[in-house]
Amino acid sequence: MTQVIDEPARLTPVVHETDVLVVGSGPAGLSAALASARAGVATTLLERYGCFGGNITQVGVEGFAWYRHPQTQDSEGIGRELEERAKAMGAAAPEPQSTSWALDAEGFKYVADQLVAEAGVTPMLHRMFVAPIVEDGAIRGVICESKAGREAILARRVVDCTGDADVAFRAGAPTFKQPKADMMSVSVMFSMAGVDKARFIAAVKDDPQTYKDWGGNGEWDIATDGKEDDLFSPFLRKPFRKALEAGLLPPNLATIAGTWGGISDQGDLTYLNLVHLNYDGTDPAELTAGEIEGRRQAMLAIEALKRFMPGCETAKLRNFGMTLGVRDTRKIDAAYNMTETDVRGQARFDDSIGIFPEFIDGYGVLVLPTTGRYFHLPYRTLVPKGVEGLLVGGRCTGGDRISHAATRNMMCCSVTGQGAGTAAAISLKTGKGVAEVAVADLQRELKRQGARIA
Repeated sequence: MTQVIDEPARLTPVVHETDVLVVGSGPAGLSAALASARAGVATTLLERYGCFGGNITQVGVEGFAWYRHPQTQDSEGIGRELEERAKAMGAAAPEPQSTSWALDAEGFKYVADQLVAEAGVTPMLHRMFVAPIVEDGAIRGVICESKAGREAILARRVVDCTGDADVAFRAGAPTFKQPKADMMSVSVMFSMAGVDKARFIAAVKDDPQTYKDWGGNGEWDIATDGKEDDLFSPFLRKPFRKALEAGLLPPNLATIAGTWGGISDQGDLTYLNLVHLNYDGTDPAELTAGEIEGRRQAMLAIEALKRFMPGCETAKLRNFGMTLGVRDTRKIDAAYNMTETDVRGQARFDDSIGIFPEFIDGYGVLVLPTTGRYFHLPYRTLVPKGVEGLLVGGRCTGGDRISHAATRNMMCCSVTGQGAGTAAAISLKTGKGVAEVAVADLQRELKRQGARIA
């Protein structure tokens, strides 16, 4: 039996009140907050770390739109604005496998600060959501913890962009997640310094890798449409096979392999996505184990690259991401849950809040958007059941496995975040519940903000 402590009742000070509160500041949360503020309501952005940006800045996933090809019909709106603004502010560089730009994880922290300030969003960093405030089936705000202790923030609408559906789950909305053995892996992102760019690129050109090369060791076995197989991929496996043969890596680490995101003239090799672990991102004990084990494996991967990848001989670790990159935990049971058929079959919805190209990456499937196909994202997939006043954006929106392998991607998270933030604002301005927002009003405001809905 689990031992428990009986905490005494307490009075929690209300430190802030707002119209719309966005919890979590990744691509979805940042987009939600900007959209809400631009729609004309008081908006607050709550974040547990010391910077906005989520997977971009805190994990170091710099390939914001690495799927983009010349024929891609891509999302518009705030997601593209994030990329363009980063370019304009010197916080992006050409991405090696696409026509997109990779965002500089460190520089984007400042980009996000500027966007938040310009939109008039109230920033609240270093505060961690711990509980919702729910009265009569409607969310009224959240409880957070900080260096200042336990605090309450009241809000007329709340947007859950935590990635793990933390707010929805704790508010009593139905959620679900895959068994741990079936979850997409967790990544340890890191970068290296001191790489000889000329020698590294020459080695890549001498032995170019394709998406077909991802298959072959269990971790990276994939099913494609075939059109992806011969496209260039910045993929690394051969140095690690040589390290295994040399005894530098133990046999149980045969799954170390993956992609690099960019290399600067100064020799920084960034966005190294090589270490993949099976942990549940909602379990703090597993997150602790994953951080420690992931860093151990990453250091072994660096030694393998130093020994067996030209240009890396004198390189060293530059940095780890601030936290693990989690792909797959809770998802809400939404008013509409998206399906594999939707993302593979160019689904169209009357309540579309944006589009996303036919890009699927996860659960052993890789489909790249090279032919112009795309699908709509319906507003209903942002609406959780059972809690009024709450919307969800990002990778925890409603959907099945393969739809999640599409909608979890950062640009798509920006689309659903912008939709959720805009809907929260429209709900307040029209006096409607979040499930009763007039689609025409929502779409009109989204189009005014530059989103593409059809």
